[in-house]
Amino acid sequence: MDPAEPVDAEFEALFRRAFVAEVAKKSGLMWVVYDGAWHPVWHVWLDDAVCVVAGGDEQPLPGIRDQREVLLDLRAKSTRAQVAQVRATVEVIEPTHPDWGDVTALLAAERLNLFEPDEAVARWARECVVVHLRPTDLLASPGHLGDDDQREQPLESPARTVEGRPFSLHRQRRAPRLSPRREA
Repeated sequence: MDPAEPVDAEFEALFRRAFVAEVAKKSGLMWVVYDGAWHPVWHVWLDDAVCVVAGGDEQPLPGIRDQREVLLDLRAKSTRAQVAQVRATVEVIEPTHPDWGDVTALLAAERLNLFEPDEAVARWARECVVVHLRPTDLLASPGHLGDDDQREQPLESPARTVEGRPFSLHRQRRAPRLSPRREA
């Protein structure tokens, strides 16, 4: 066997890392699962890790600083279908960390509707936590995903509509036609 040719296990690991990287780069939203709760987050991909800013006025990820490991649920951008599940380690990026400037610059550039863009990084340093979620194990991929639909029943609420449309006493008028009818 040629030493330059990768063995099957090495190729499989390389393929899995590339697959996770490609899916994470293309999706704009993913789910972070820990402590039995699912949290939707926007993110960016940088140096083989998912970068997320949370807390303060940004997206809520309560207790992420205390987590060692989380589950990432990656979804397709167009269909929102589950594409992969990945186990990831959590690394907090403090303002003194050498990667702080690169990570926050990319997060600020990708953040939609950023409030006070010039002050965002300073605000994140004061109020938020920035984390690297580094994938370690690909748990499920296309063809190997679970059969459950991952839907939850809505919470009971007086605002929840159980029945169809409400009864109407009067006939509703249709919108007027803008062009005359053609006679055949």
